[in-house]
Amino acid sequence: MTMGDRKSNETPILSVKDLHVAYGKILALKGISFDVYPGEIVSILGANGAGKTTTINTLTGVLRAKSGTALFKGQNILGIPTHKITQMGMVQVPEGRHIFPDLTVAENLRVAAFLYEKKNKPLYEERKEYVFGLFPKLKERLSQAGGTLSGGEQQMLAIGRALITGSDLLLLDEPSMGIAPNLVIEIFDNIQKIAAQGQTIMLVEQNAMMASEIADYCYVLETGTVAFEGTSEKIKGDSHIVEAYLG
Repeated sequence: MTMGDRKSNETPILSVKDLHVAYGKILALKGISFDVYPGEIVSILGANGAGKTTTINTLTGVLRAKSGTALFKGQNILGIPTHKITQMGMVQVPEGRHIFPDLTVAENLRVAAFLYEKKNKPLYEERKEYVFGLFPKLKERLSQAGGTLSGGEQQMLAIGRALITGSDLLLLDEPSMGIAPNLVIEIFDNIQKIAAQGQTIMLVEQNAMMASEIADYCYVLETGTVAFEGTSEKIKGDSHIVEAYLG
């Protein structure tokens, strides 16, 4: 395992060391370690049950770790409540999207700006226009209830809502799940556009081939451990890894 072409002269924005998480007596994560550097897309790959969603839910305070550390901008965030982690600048787009179905698209976006919108309305308007530039369909559906959108449109709204917060680290949990193939391509294209603006992204994704295509660096989980790490080029160039983990 090598660092490849990573920004090893920089300090990681997120550094996870020896993370253990258990469901009762069953260990779901068995001491995983990984780093995310500013400006990267880092993909966490693996089959169902590998520990991908457990990892992301532990980082955002949904699950409690058994042991280990997770330094976000130098501060250990394990045990910190979810809302405080959001305030620190780490925002999750959860698996299944979890938008507010009875609120309109406009209301869903505005809820995400509750921390600053009253104090800095121009910033909210600027971020909203950025989201509309990425996802024009949202602007067309501003007055439509979120629950009436298609799966792909709801995913766009969920990502847009996270961007409204102005996060330093965007965590995307299975953004392709339950979405039509043509919209999956659009979502992944937009993830790349978001990263090109300097946004750091950690992508948890079962569609490993597509996720590795856009990632700067990948970690492959297998039954709660890091089985492999490397640049996307290294992963795609190793037939054993492709066959064993990404098939």
